[in-house]
Amino acid sequence: MSFQQGLSGLNSSSKALDVLGNNIANSSTVGFKAAEVHFSDVYASSLSGGGASQVGIGSMVSGIQQSFSQGNITATNNTLDISINGGGFFRMDNNGSVTYTRSGQFHLDNAGYIINDQGLKLMGYPADANGLITASNPVDLQLSASQIAPRATSDTLAGNMTAQLNLDSRNGVPSVVPFNYANPSSYNFSTAMSVYDTLGVAHTLTLYFQRTAAGGDWNVYGTMDGATPQAIATTAGLPAGGGAAATVGGGALAFTSSGALDTPPAMPLTLPTWALSTGAVSPWSPGRIDFTGTTQYGSASSVDRMTQGGYTTGSLTGLSVGADGIVQGRYSNGQSRNLGQVVLATFASPNGLQSLGNNQWAATTVSGPELVSAAGTGSRGVLQSASIEESNVDLTAQLVNMITQQRNYQANAQTIKTQDAIMQTLVNLR
Repeated sequence: MSFQQGLSGLNSSSKALDVLGNNIANSSTVGFKAAEVHFSDVYASSLSGGGASQVGIGSMVSGIQQSFSQGNITATNNTLDISINGGGFFRMDNNGSVTYTRSGQFHLDNAGYIINDQGLKLMGYPADANGLITASNPVDLQLSASQIAPRATSDTLAGNMTAQLNLDSRNGVPSVVPFNYANPSSYNFSTAMSVYDTLGVAHTLTLYFQRTAAGGDWNVYGTMDGATPQAIATTAGLPAGGGAAATVGGGALAFTSSGALDTPPAMPLTLPTWALSTGAVSPWSPGRIDFTGTTQYGSASSVDRMTQGGYTTGSLTGLSVGADGIVQGRYSNGQSRNLGQVVLATFASPNGLQSLGNNQWAATTVSGPELVSAAGTGSRGVLQSASIEESNVDLTAQLVNMITQQRNYQANAQTIKTQDAIMQTLVNLR
């Protein structure tokens, strides 16, 4: 009599119960992937070959495979909780070696690195000082907490200032002539905007608009922080302000009979310079201003749009992670800047990955080499910030499978009991 079949069945069922128990234990583990046991039958080898009469000698575990199906995505309150919706793995620096995970519970350490609960560092593409990201070899993502450098309004990267206004066509020549910025009766309309010098210090640039004649052109003057006003686009200069009378900026603002800005003067206009005492470049000009789009209609003078590209320095106030994995910092000056980009790794055979525990896997020859790129490219999924991917364990199915394996275990135990009873009968023969 052979007990091999029943014993192998007990071993197989026991292994299946171990796997089911592990799945159930990790049903609440973020990023966990359920495993299932594969079985195969066992036959004894024979020199004379097999045949229809060959009897099997039991079963064996042929493999344990993990299911990399998508888990449910749940929202959290942590911006650096990142879930993968689709294929791919996070690339982690595990003390110099590279491992992979689907668990996206991250936070910052005291050096600004994005790490998980085990201290492993998240890897991705770095960004330069201007926020430009270039695909290269992934590195540990480190977010700088330093202040963002200011940008002067005059910086070429800031672009030209723009001012789109409507100047009331019904206005006549001011009651006081010539222009004197201290006397509102010497101009028809004024507006102001903030500009920033090379150290990020804010200054107030005030523009004054003066009608030259009924139905005529408009002179434009400017002052910064109440300093001596200067002509920006005039034909009369500054007889009451300081500075010689001259044609500036190609002449005053002229309009067609339809209210559109006429061709002269050519845009954009270069603003004059003013002396600064902040330690920045002095004398300094805010750059150039473009009045294109300004109109002269029969309605009250108003500002439709005024823009400038400068800003003061700012401190990091928050983070966001886009679907493409770009980590962006938000600063107290209203600016945002790219700080890095999370990458995803894919494999030809994910089931070939070696499980290391702590939701980490390692590449093997069976899995094939990693293929690394940005999220949302190829077969890689997209990322979702402030969310986690739950375990893909179907708890109901696992409990049903556990009942099934329990019955299998009992049945195999019964075969051993039956074999023992038969053996006892043979022993008792006289």
